[in-house]
Amino acid sequence: MTFVADAHRTWHARRVGTGLRWIVLAALAGASATACDRRVAAGSVDGREIFATACATCHGADGAPPAAMIAQLGVRDLRSPQFRARVTAELVEQQVLRGSPNKLMPSFASALSAEQVRAVARFVAQELVRR
Repeated sequence: MTFVADAHRTWHARRVGTGLRWIVLAALAGASATACDRRVAAGSVDGREIFATACATCHGADGAPPAAMIAQLGVRDLRSPQFRARVTAELVEQQVLRGSPNKLMPSFASALSAEQVRAVARFVAQELVRR
């Protein structure tokens, strides 16, 4: 009986994990679709608006990503002490332009204008992480 219960728990955990992966991938696909559209945030150059439109899906509205994003994709918590200690607008700008080394965060170079990249980078480095 214990073997069957353990096997069921293992199967269920895998199934839930797989379902969660699909949800996360669907969210990323939506973010990537946004990343391909140069009208992100309706072309706004307000860093807060750009973050809400292009970044908050994965990083959370306040910079703290949902637990599922951290667990499944390793999304960075922009409010963590380690990130806050080293963040600069230039660092964020490069991350936005290049995407993450593991390619789970897409590059937004073709989605955002140079002015939008600078605006969201300044917002993250100077406002979001300082709250």
